Amino acid sequence: MPYFLKMKASSTSPPRVSVTEILWSWLGAFLGISVVGYLHYSVLGDGDLMLIVGSFGASAVLIYGAIRSPLAQPRNLIGGHLISACIGVASYQLFTPYPWLAAAMAVATAIAAMHATKTLHPPGGATALIAVIGGPKIHALGYFYALMPVGTGALIMLLVALLVNNIPKSRQYPEFWW
Repeated sequence: MPYFLKMKASSTSPPRVSVTEILWSWLGAFLGISVVGYLHYSVLGDGDLMLIVGSFGASAVLIYGAIRSPLAQPRNLIGGHLISACIGVASYQLFTPYPWLAAAMAVATAIAAMHATKTLHPPGGATALIAVIGGPKIHALGYFYALMPVGTGALIMLLVALLVNNIPKSRQYPEFWW
């Protein structure tokens, strides 16, 4: 098939989800981000530690709104974030004088590593990028960034997903663990 004809697409949009599904997704995302955000702002306060990063917003979409997706499963959530965080820190440290190169290397290498380890989680790309562009507080964490905020925050969101996603009979999470 010629190159530009591939962009035409070959199927239609997926069907709408029910209002009930929307409400459960909303509740899960609200509670997951609330818990992480509350701990970040109220418990950790103004210290150097943090618990919330921007990529958790995208993780919330997957683990509360697309719970059957392979990209939303616990292995992918935790593994994708941890691997990507380490790669992002390494890229920043290796290529600090060239932030554009550090950013590109972090995201591209994170994708490759997640593919190789069967932990593909799209927000992991943002986690790697945040390690590079995140600013002095993030940079000061070094590899601790992988544990706090990334690992701890993702684990908290996973626990909320396990609790909320299994309340209705119509939902089951996870589809697989490992």
